[in-house]
Amino acid sequence: MSTEPVASEPTTLVIAAFKGAVHATEAATDALEHLLDVWDVMSVTEIGHDDYYSYTETRPEMVITEDGRSEIFWPQTSIHHVVTPTLPNTNIYIVIGDEPNLRWQKFCGELLAVINPSSPGLLISLDAVATDVIHTRPFPVYGYTTDPRIQAATGFELSSFEGPVNIVGLLQSELEVFEYSSAFMFATIPNYISSDPCPKASLALLNMLEDVLDVAIPLDELVENARSWQISADRLASEDEDLAEYVRLREEELDAMELPEASGESIAREFERYLRRRKP
Repeated sequence: MSTEPVASEPTTLVIAAFKGAVHATEAATDALEHLLDVWDVMSVTEIGHDDYYSYTETRPEMVITEDGRSEIFWPQTSIHHVVTPTLPNTNIYIVIGDEPNLRWQKFCGELLAVINPSSPGLLISLDAVATDVIHTRPFPVYGYTTDPRIQAATGFELSSFEGPVNIVGLLQSELEVFEYSSAFMFATIPNYISSDPCPKASLALLNMLEDVLDVAIPLDELVENARSWQISADRLASEDEDLAEYVRLREEELDAMELPEASGESIAREFERYLRRRKP
């Protein structure tokens, strides 16, 4: 596996995740929320009004504030202009939002007006899906990319998709006009607990993001949250005989299918992360 930096200091880096109809996607937006906690935010622009959302499909949410008042949070997208010492020459935008229901072209135009792409860059989008993985094993992260360097470093498939797209697919198409490359990655979450926040999946996504960008991201807090999640998931499985049996059978299947070269690649990737974190 190559240890050469993949992103090669793109002029602009856009990292995006949107909440959709599938609850598991919040693992992706939670991952980006963690980045906002550990990277410095320079400015924030919000896109969100009636032009882009159907409130029968994407509902506003009511929360109770600390002083006991109720407050409505409307669907929107936030564009955070951030800076990180590990990529000092890169213009970085983190895009987090609710996937719009309406007028996607106008929405992308408003988003691009904030990013203002004028030279080649890189778009990385994050997602998560519920599958037949189990909580006791590492969560695989799969992906597609238009950049052969990213493909060589991660094992992602080179993108050749044709068919219906989501808002990220449209954003990718709009940025390709400015010679942006792209990478789409998604974590897999156990379908029997996909409705809850999943820091273990968020951690898997950020580990892969480290590999793509060849940077070290502060992850201590997320690692602890993932451990707590693992303990809760173990407890849930132990209290349900059918679920415990399902997990046991899947473990046996995975043990029988596991290839030595796949395990070796995983060890090599973890060692590269260890070396990366030892850099000044």
